[in-house]
Amino acid sequence: MSDVKAVRITRLIAIPAVITLAVTILRVVGELNHWPMPWFSTAGGGGGALVGISWLPIVFGPYFALKLAAAGDKPASSGKAILFAFLGLVAFFVAGLLLVLAMKHPSVLTLGAFILTLLAGFVPLIGWRSLGRVLLAYALAARIPVLIVMFYAMRGNGGAGWGTHYDAVAPGFAALPFAQKYLYMAVMPQLTLWIGWTIIVGAVFGSIVAAIANRGKQAAPAAV
Repeated sequence: MSDVKAVRITRLIAIPAVITLAVTILRVVGELNHWPMPWFSTAGGGGGALVGISWLPIVFGPYFALKLAAAGDKPASSGKAILFAFLGLVAFFVAGLLLVLAMKHPSVLTLGAFILTLLAGFVPLIGWRSLGRVLLAYALAARIPVLIVMFYAMRGNGGAGWGTHYDAVAPGFAALPFAQKYLYMAVMPQLTLWIGWTIIVGAVFGSIVAAIANRGKQAAPAAV
């Protein structure tokens, strides 16, 4: 049974994962060639560039939700799914505020704050477990390639970096050895904060869209 679920999730996220990888590659090429804002930016954190993968859960969350619902894999309660998605969002922002404070002085507390952003991402699973699992798988498929890019970007040019947002380092981390910089600026954000963000944003938009679609289907027979 577990094998069937794994294959199903893999098939469900395959196309979104390929699209996400294509966007990542496009962004790397754009930043290396200094293509203009607002499409690309080499500023730390991405500079709000339009070409990026952080907004894709807004699209793929509903896509996954509708696919699951069409297969009969709906939440027990649409209201509960939406509620826990928003509770996850609140928890994420609280953890994010703690992270901002902890980032000023890198320590074990910083790592703990990162982990809290990841744990916040599991709150939506209480309302719709299958959607949360699909979003988790998609998040890993989206972020692991970024982690690889960041490794080479930060090591590039003899350690000076590529000059992209992938190797931009916060001032408080610039003097740290490469292993520590990579841990704090790449591994932890990509495998905690951005995983949590992807699940939560996907769950918020996905659960709302699925609830609206489900209501429409229920109302249709009554209108005939």
